[in-house]
Amino acid sequence: QVQMVESGGGLVQAGDSLRLSCAASGRTFSNIGMAWFRQAPGKEREFVAAISMSGTNTYYTGAVRGRFTISRDNAKNTGYLQMNILKPEDTAVYTCAAHTDRRRYYSASYLPVEYEYWGQGTQVTVSS
Repeated sequence: QVQMVESGGGLVQAGDSLRLSCAASGRTFSNIGMAWFRQAPGKEREFVAAISMSGTNTYYTGAVRGRFTISRDNAKNTGYLQMNILKPEDTAVYTCAAHTDRRRYYSASYLPVEYEYWGQGTQVTVSS
């Protein structure tokens, strides 16, 4: 019902910034809770950041807290992940995910099982 398409990945140097976008379709964006996950080669997928359906609550994994900012623009049906002070260990495929459960209106969950819709991912590579 909801389709998510990521963009904005690329190759940057350590210390640089990058902004990822996640465009959603099929549902009013204000009715979507969103999160970002990432997976590096040879490693398991990990949670990065989440923003609630309300837009008022966010949550970050400790590895990116203070450097990354998740946000949303409901008028554009798009979510964003602003990544600053990038490190080589941030290199991964970044995927956005969404849920439409109104019972979780204020939830910014780190649990993959709570997200029903997933994008295809965008590659972020950070060199030393």
